[in-house]
Amino acid sequence: MTIKLHCFGESGNAYKAALTLELAGINWSPVYVDFFGGAARSDEYRDLNIMAEAPVLVQGDFSLSQSGAIQQWVVDQTGNLGGSPEDKYEVLRWVLFDNHKMSSQAGVTRFLMNFLPEDKRPLEVIKFMQGRVLGALKILDTHLESRTWIAGNTMTIADIANCGYLFYPEPYGFIRANWPNIDSWLSRIEATKGWKHPYDLMPGNPSDRA
Repeated sequence: MTIKLHCFGESGNAYKAALTLELAGINWSPVYVDFFGGAARSDEYRDLNIMAEAPVLVQGDFSLSQSGAIQQWVVDQTGNLGGSPEDKYEVLRWVLFDNHKMSSQAGVTRFLMNFLPEDKRPLEVIKFMQGRVLGALKILDTHLESRTWIAGNTMTIADIANCGYLFYPEPYGFIRANWPNIDSWLSRIEATKGWKHPYDLMPGNPSDRA
């Protein structure tokens, strides 16, 4: 049975789940969530996910939300992208780092700077959030200074989690060229067979609403 992922291209959290499915070799198909049209707040969608968020993975009667949980489900189902057994908790540590320190900061900052009307963008909040993003980037760049991948010797869901927002072109404080270790790491991810940019992997693009 084909797995469906309710997602949209602008979402870095959805991208983490979609890219994990893709690189793990799972047969899946995207279901577009018109997030900016309010679809995630509809009664129908809340019946699917009471958290009113994307992504949501659906396979028959089974459904699962939250990108980190979906990523771990993929690892458990396929045995791929989890690293060696001894890397299990290091992988988890960096997935949680992303969820708390990287994506939570980058996602909010990118939204405030690009998807709110210009006259409604809270400049002081944006400035504060950009500082948080830079702090997370510094931690990640330092960690990658002498490493190929975040945890262990192969790509894992820790890498896919932390890159979730870093391939997007919209400005939010991340300038790839300023972070050489992150830049090299992102290039390795891009060179991985099956990698796709978020706007190529999932439906939904800011240009659709231009």
